[in-house]
Order: sequence, then C-alpha cells, then structure tokens
Amino acid sequence: MSLGTEQISNWMQTFRWIVKLIRDDFGIDEKILTRTAVLEEVGLTSEQLEQVLDFIAEAFEVTFPDDTLDEVVGLEDLCMLVSWMKGFYKKPDFVTDAFEAQCREANEMTA
Repeated sequence: MSLGTEQISNWMQTFRWIVKLIRDDFGIDEKILTRTAVLEEVGLTSEQLEQVLDFIAEAFEVTFPDDTLDEVVGLEDLCMLVSWMKGFYKKPDFVTDAFEAQCREANEMTA
C-alpha cells in the first residue's frame, strides 16, 4: 500500500482512495466496488477486511474502535466514517451515540 492521503479533503476523494486500495492491494474488481457495495460481499475474507481497516487507519491516521465492522456495513459507510473522523464530512446517520463515543474516545475529533 503506497497511496498517499495528503490531497484528500472530502468524502468522495476518500471513497476513491479506498476503492483503489481494495482494487490494487486485494485484486477486487472495481466494478463491484460501488457506493452500495456491502463489505462482506465484495470478495474479501474477514482477515482482509481487517487489513483494509488497518491500512486506512495508518494512512488517514485514525483509530477504529474494535467493533467497527459490526457498525459499518457498506463501502459508502466506511468512506463516510473515515471522512467524519478526519473532519471532511458530517457525522453519518448510521453512527449510533455509543459508537460515536467510541470513535471520539479513540481519536482526537473536533466536531
């Protein structure tokens, strides 16, 4: 993984970055990596999904709570979560109060 994130400033750029990561590092066809794609149905194993989170966490300098893959269902959800954690986007609707507290505890978030 060698994709930089320095130029990313909105959720759509985040989405494209995540799609490229999954396509290039895990060989998943970009055609199925749509906004509505369900993470558990794109062809990645549980271990690979954890690796994706690890790569994203490192690149974007965020920390995901342990149960993130229980909260995040779709590719768009993952993108929105990362974007929110970085301050690029508003809090996603799927983020519950309890999960929000976990995210805020794990990261320095301004809003």
